[in-house]
Amino acid sequence: MTTNLMQASREWSTRPDEERFTSLTAMQDHFHALDARSKGLVLSSRKLQAAPVQEDPKGLVLLGPGGSPAAMTHWSFGQVAQRAGAPAGYLRDLPAPLAADCLNHGLMTRQVEDLGVYLRKDEDAVRLVACTGPNYGRVRNSEVVDALVKRFGDGITGTFRVPGEFGKAVEVTKANTTLFAGDRDCFVFLADEKNRITLPNRRAGMHGDFARGFFVWNSEVGSQTLGIAAFLFDYTCCNRIVWGVENFAEVRIRHTSSAPDRFLEEVVPTIRRFSEANSGNVLRALEAARNSRIGTKEDREERVEAFLSKRFTKSQVAAIANAHLADEGRPIESVWDAVTGVTAYARTIPFQAERVDVEREAGKMLLSI
Repeated sequence: MTTNLMQASREWSTRPDEERFTSLTAMQDHFHALDARSKGLVLSSRKLQAAPVQEDPKGLVLLGPGGSPAAMTHWSFGQVAQRAGAPAGYLRDLPAPLAADCLNHGLMTRQVEDLGVYLRKDEDAVRLVACTGPNYGRVRNSEVVDALVKRFGDGITGTFRVPGEFGKAVEVTKANTTLFAGDRDCFVFLADEKNRITLPNRRAGMHGDFARGFFVWNSEVGSQTLGIAAFLFDYTCCNRIVWGVENFAEVRIRHTSSAPDRFLEEVVPTIRRFSEANSGNVLRALEAARNSRIGTKEDREERVEAFLSKRFTKSQVAAIANAHLADEGRPIESVWDAVTGVTAYARTIPFQAERVDVEREAGKMLLSI
C-alpha cells in the first residue's frame, strides 16, 4: 500500500530564507560555527534569576550565579517557565517586572533541581538557547550533519542528494532545497533517484521501480527527538511532497543520557548501511524490535528476565536491567529496550574483548524476532 509523505513539504513551506541550505557542507559549516560559540552548564535552579530589561517593557533576561545576563529565546523562555511552574503564554503578556517576579517565585519556592543550561554567544549578547534537565543527552546538530557528510558528501553531487522534481534532477536553490535548520532543530531529506530499485508485482502483478529516500532530524535544545526514517518512493513534486511511498520505517531516539552513545552505535551505522541495497531490512529490523513487546504487563518482569537469561548470566541480567532503568527511567518492555540495556551495560565493561562479546549478543537479539 502506497502513501504520500508531507513532512518535507511542511518544512519547505514554513522555513524562512535564513533556515534554508543549499548543501550539506554549508549546513555543516553553520553548525560548527554555532558550536564554537556555545557551551553547556549544569546549575541549581536556586542560582538562576529572571530580571526585566529596563529599555524593553516586555524584555526579560536570565541572570546566572555571577549576575551575568542571558537573553532568552522564545523556546528557552518556555522551558524556564515550565521549570518555574508558570504558563509561558500568560507570562509573555505580562509587563516584564511582573513576569520576572512570577518566574523567580517559582524558581525559588519549587523543589530545588539541577538544570542543564545551553548558552550561545552572539556578537552583542549571550543567549540562553535551552534549559533542560541535567541528564539531557544532547546530540549536537553538527554531529548529525558530520555523519551525513562523511557518508554522502555535499548532498548535491553524490548518489544521495537533494531530490529533484518529478524524478528529474534540478539545480539546488533555497527555493527547492530539502536541507533546513533553525534555532530549534534541523531536518534533512536526501534521495537516490538514479539507482532505482525494481520490485516485482508492485501493482496489479506488474513490475515497478522506486527511488530510495530518507529523512534525518534532530534538536539539540529539546524540541524533538533524534530520528531517521527510510522509505521507497516514486517521486517528489515541486512542493516537496513525497509521492508513492512504500516500506516506510522510522527509528526515533529520545534525548536521554544514553542518546549520544546510541547515536554512534545505532544511527550512524544505519546511515552507512542505508546506501546499501539491504538498508531497508536493517531499519525494519530495528522497528520490529521496538514493537516487539516481551510478555504482558502482568508477567513482563519475569519474561524479560527469562529472555535475557538465555544469553547472559544472572548478574549480567540484573546489571542490564539497571542500566536501562538508569538511562531511560523505566523498566525494559521490548526487544529494543533489551538491546538498549545491553549496550548501556556494555559501556561499563573495562575489558574490550568482554565488551565486544556482550555487544555481539545485542546484535543477535535484533535478529531473534
